[in-house]
Amino acid sequence: MHEALLEAQQAVREDEVPVGAVLVAGDGTVLARAHNQTIARCDPTAHAEILALRAASRAVGNYRLLNTTLYVTIEPCIMCMGALLQARIARIVFGAKDPKWGGAGSCYNLAADTGLNHTIDVQGGVLENDCRQLIQAFFRDKRLRIKRDKQHTDIPE
Repeated sequence: MHEALLEAQQAVREDEVPVGAVLVAGDGTVLARAHNQTIARCDPTAHAEILALRAASRAVGNYRLLNTTLYVTIEPCIMCMGALLQARIARIVFGAKDPKWGGAGSCYNLAADTGLNHTIDVQGGVLENDCRQLIQAFFRDKRLRIKRDKQHTDIPE
């Protein structure tokens, strides 16, 4: 999870929502690391999880990423959960819950939906405070910048 947090910190430096992901093979080999890049790529699917899946799939030459674990700082959204299920990820370890978009237990629990042909073992709350503080600070700072910029443009000359 520490490596995923480093990716999330890179997202902050790029003014992207700070989510980081690291995909690890069953033997402990890191297959891919990524952070959110939706703004830079002008791509609503460029979430850390999706970018990690794409990179790992290219690295192993297969879209099925069996016996892998994804470490991600925030609970995957429903879009990402769909992709993780398609990739046959074995396990997801996440930091903080996402009460608005969470697809691994908070809003929906796609990982445990027995109506699908694959389920994923999920463990949440790993380095939860660090993950939560990073994303909360990002949005707090962003709101302050917006407020400050608005105040500067509302001042009559």
